[in-house]
Amino acid sequence: MRNPYEVLEIKEGSSTEEVKKAYRELVKKYHPDQYGNNPLKDLAEDKMREINEAYDYLTKNSSGNSSGEYTSSNSSYASIRSNIQNGNIRAAEESLNNISKRDAEWNFLMGVICMQKGWQDKAYTYLNNACAQDPFNKEYKEAFSKLSNTNNAYRQTYNNRGAGNDGMCDMCLKLWCLDSLCECFGGDCISCC
Repeated sequence: MRNPYEVLEIKEGSSTEEVKKAYRELVKKYHPDQYGNNPLKDLAEDKMREINEAYDYLTKNSSGNSSGEYTSSNSSYASIRSNIQNGNIRAAEESLNNISKRDAEWNFLMGVICMQKGWQDKAYTYLNNACAQDPFNKEYKEAFSKLSNTNNAYRQTYNNRGAGNDGMCDMCLKLWCLDSLCECFGGDCISCC
């Protein structure tokens, strides 16, 4: 990884506030969502990945090592994302389970894996945790919002499935009521004898 200070375009030894300010400015400038179908979107995604790694490094580590080599757990996140995109869910999940720090990115990726497996409730929990840990991350918010809307649509369909009550029990009840009313008026809708 390149020097995180260079990536964020700030001086070495900048304060936490300066790091955060630089990060926010770069996110506004390079977030891939701004590029739509533009061919530059892929480059913006790469740049954002680099910006996120630099930001994570500077906010989670007090200093780099003396050799100037900067490492980040985000490199493993990049391979996990690659596994998810390639449909290798098992490998992605195994890699995630080997990471001890359960940060926002970890929760987000675990939520995505759970969605891929069809485990909506677990996915909801993980994505909710990711949004709580990093409330300004658009990717996390969009995934959580999409899942919430899907869950709401499912719950409405499930809860309203009996609203029309077109099932056999309802039909029997309606016929019984119709027969009872007919008999009250001297007729017979359903003759039993």
